[in-house]
Amino acid sequence: MFETKYKAAVVQMNSQTRLDQNLDQAYIYIKAAVDQGARIVGLPENFAFLGGLSMRIEHGDTIAEETSVFLSETAREFSIYLMGGSYPVPASVNKVYNRSTLYDPDGKELIHYDKIHLFDVSLERDETYNESAYVEAGKAEPAVYADDTIGGWGLSVCYDLRFPEYYRALVDRGAEILSIPSAFTYTTGRDHWSPLLRARAIENTSYVFAPAQTGLHGSNRETWGHAMIVDPWGEVIADAGSEPGIVCATIDPARIREVRRSIPSLNHRRLK
Repeated sequence: MFETKYKAAVVQMNSQTRLDQNLDQAYIYIKAAVDQGARIVGLPENFAFLGGLSMRIEHGDTIAEETSVFLSETAREFSIYLMGGSYPVPASVNKVYNRSTLYDPDGKELIHYDKIHLFDVSLERDETYNESAYVEAGKAEPAVYADDTIGGWGLSVCYDLRFPEYYRALVDRGAEILSIPSAFTYTTGRDHWSPLLRARAIENTSYVFAPAQTGLHGSNRETWGHAMIVDPWGEVIADAGSEPGIVCATIDPARIREVRRSIPSLNHRRLK
């Protein structure tokens, strides 16, 4: 386990269809987080582009290339760890991966994760999503990166939040901080977002790090907001509310040890 606490920041955005404007906005928020002392900064799901399904496929090459360059150069410029939310990366014909990445202070990609649980749901008022129509699921393997500076980070994206077995697999691989960049719908977010984030933190005695989208995207999509950082006890220690911006909190290895010592549920498991 890492030994030194550090400040982390989650970014909350209202991304639209202009890649350049989204990246400019992300840069402003990253700089603001660095000015507040953040050692690691996380961006939300679809931070670089949040538009129609066909547009993600049509412009996937450009989005993936420009976004990866942006993340690498920005991490290196500010000498931070940068969690690249998620963005489309070309996969098979007419499909993309929904990819989350982690970059180090030298601008090197440390690890990436392609979302495995795809959001195919029908909600109230004819609100329907069919992510599998344009996203190809990644390999069903836990994605964990660990070092002595930031500890063990487990990567996931949005809808993964509803599958606790994935987070238990991340913790089994050494995760101490669970990264969950999201564009949670307003309809589901108002009832499920906070309870699910707190549950993942409590049951895994781990920090939860959840950047988010907020507000209207185009004319017919609305996201919930409330980017959060939750501590291993399940306490919300940062909440961005409903407006774009950043919030920061301290990731403290002593807190992880304290909670895991008080409630050693990870050691009491009977089914594995």
